[in-house]
Amino acid sequence: MTSDTAHRRAAVVGLGARARLFTEALAGPHAERFEPAGFCDVNSHRMAVHNAWLADAHPGRAPVPSYGAGDFDEMLRRERIDLVVVCTVDHTHDDYIVRALEAGCDVVTEKPMTTDADKARRILDAQQRTGREVRVAFNYRYNPVHSAVREIVASGEIGEVGSVHFEWLLDLRHGADYFRRWHRDKANSGGLMVHKSTHHFDLVNWWLGSRPETVYAQGGLFFYGDEAGRRRGLARDYDRAHGSPAAGTDPFAVHLADSPLLSALYLDAEAEDGYHRDRNVFAPGVSIEDDMAVLVRYATGATLTYHLTAYSPWEGYRIAFNGSEGRLELLVEESTWTRPRPRTDTSDPVLHGAEVEETAGRTELLLRRFWEKPREIKVATGEGGHGGGDVRDAGGPLRHPGAGPLHRAADAADGARSLVTGLAANRSFETGLPVRTRDLLDL
Repeated sequence: MTSDTAHRRAAVVGLGARARLFTEALAGPHAERFEPAGFCDVNSHRMAVHNAWLADAHPGRAPVPSYGAGDFDEMLRRERIDLVVVCTVDHTHDDYIVRALEAGCDVVTEKPMTTDADKARRILDAQQRTGREVRVAFNYRYNPVHSAVREIVASGEIGEVGSVHFEWLLDLRHGADYFRRWHRDKANSGGLMVHKSTHHFDLVNWWLGSRPETVYAQGGLFFYGDEAGRRRGLARDYDRAHGSPAAGTDPFAVHLADSPLLSALYLDAEAEDGYHRDRNVFAPGVSIEDDMAVLVRYATGATLTYHLTAYSPWEGYRIAFNGSEGRLELLVEESTWTRPRPRTDTSDPVLHGAEVEETAGRTELLLRRFWEKPREIKVATGEGGHGGGDVRDAGGPLRHPGAGPLHRAADAADGARSLVTGLAANRSFETGLPVRTRDLLDL
């Protein structure tokens, strides 16, 4: 990126719910440095919704020029775009990233950077060839408690790290949501090992200052999908919730009409592209896993045991670092239980685990050095998604290289290093064998 004093023209491609973080950041807190100069999407209605949101928040501002997906290159030229923010469906990221780089633009992309090794190589080659910059929006790096973990590990307070234990639980609201949307098709998202766990694998890479070398994994579809739904008596006879009487009694159904925001962004946009945001989580067509166990060895010799469960009664995660001088433990309870009907009447159209409400839990960071009493490390967490990381993340990747002493701004190489663990896990699911990451991506 250029210096913070430069005023740059930015375009956002892919105007779903996630893009709102960036459109608001560009037009609001970072308006002195950026001008939202182009929207691009397969659906014109969604672009109009984002323009309406900006008009409400910033009265008097002109609408951002909108372009169809087929006019992406024309938008870059006509609007003289300097920076492209990519928030499209995961498997299309590489196409927009490479085209933007070759047009002379820098890029900020939502995670995951892409969905397979060939596409990752294509991005890395284009970045090297053009000399432009690629940032990956790893919002968890901007969560204050994760920054505290990095500082403690880097300080050597627990000595050399020998192993990391990492359990991530998605509750019946957040976890189910991946099985209602386009993410349920592995061709679109790479599965949760790529779409979701890339966050977590990036954190471990960042915390350890290392890279994965060998991955062994087991995973499958245990809870969601048509077969499991029938076997456990959870299935209801509908394809999507809207307009279906059967969905009314399904605690897993999301009702778009309950939310003006979700209605505007998805329900009212269906006529244009036919995308359904409210699929039945027990309907046919699910090709991703919901229960996954991974063992990773890093270049430092440290190991990671990781487990992702997408059907938990509570949401959050436990992490422990075992070191040569002690142990560091983090517990985050994002929700302590799950409501039987997902709330969609919040100000945020993205359905994450409950945050500031009665179901919210606690965050506890404990340092356990050898021969000493445990010491709790107090860290102020922020409001909003991902422990406040979403708020910070929208601006973080837009800042100058490095983004502070913790180096939280992630580049294309970081994106590839996080991606390769998930890709190797997917390969191991298929073969039942350990996978060397360099055989997929030589980083």
